[in-house]
Amino acid sequence: MEDHLKRLLEAEARAQSLIDAASAERERMLDEAWASARESEARFMAGRSDLRAPYLKEAHGRAELAVAELTRKYEERQRNLREMALRHEQEAVDAVLTLLLDTKH
Repeated sequence: MEDHLKRLLEAEARAQSLIDAASAERERMLDEAWASARESEARFMAGRSDLRAPYLKEAHGRAELAVAELTRKYEERQRNLREMALRHEQEAVDAVLTLLLDTKH
């Protein structure tokens, strides 16, 4: 009977040892997985600017085109307004001269 108890205690000790080893292995695997996940996240975060760069370059190019187009339209509008002002100025001068020189009044 003592021999059976001794073997049971030894089996229990071996089982507990296996459980402890499995728990330690589990913890090690979890730690490795977390470390790997942190490394992957760090690589992703570091590479974010590389991922965004083409989109930012394209957006910058589009913005430059839009600014160029608006500048062109603004300059064209300014030119038209100047031409209109000159034309109306000449018309006004002609009208005033006609009024002043009109001898019928």
